[in-house]
Order: sequence, then structure tokens, then C-alpha cells
Amino acid sequence: MIGSKIRVEMKGSERHLLEGTLNSVDDYLNLHLLETVEIVDGERARSLGSVILRGNNIILISPVE
Repeated sequence: MIGSKIRVEMKGSERHLLEGTLNSVDDYLNLHLLETVEIVDGERARSLGSVILRGNNIILISPVE
């Protein structure tokens, strides 16, 4: 899925959704996303750019069509 757009749901008290292009992944499921945006209530809220996500904070990863 490297090079594909994905949506990631993160752990937390609120529902945190991020959408971006998967640049790299390692054995611990740490992700590096490019052109990342935060999704709030189904709407794109803000642009975050390049983001590294720690694997143990990820709940769900899904492809974006």
C-alpha cells in the first residue's frame, strides 16, 4: 500500500482520523504519511503535511478510494 492514500483511526478520548499518502512503514506498524489532513466530523479540518504515527496508537487503517 506504499504510495496509496489511506485513512488512519487513532486511539484517544475523541475519534481522531487522519488521511494521507503512505510513504513508509516498519515492523512495529509505525507509519510515515505525506500530505496528511485531519478529518473532523467527516470534513477536512486542517493540513498537517508530513506526519509520523506510532504503531501502538493506531486502531484502524483503511484505503481511501
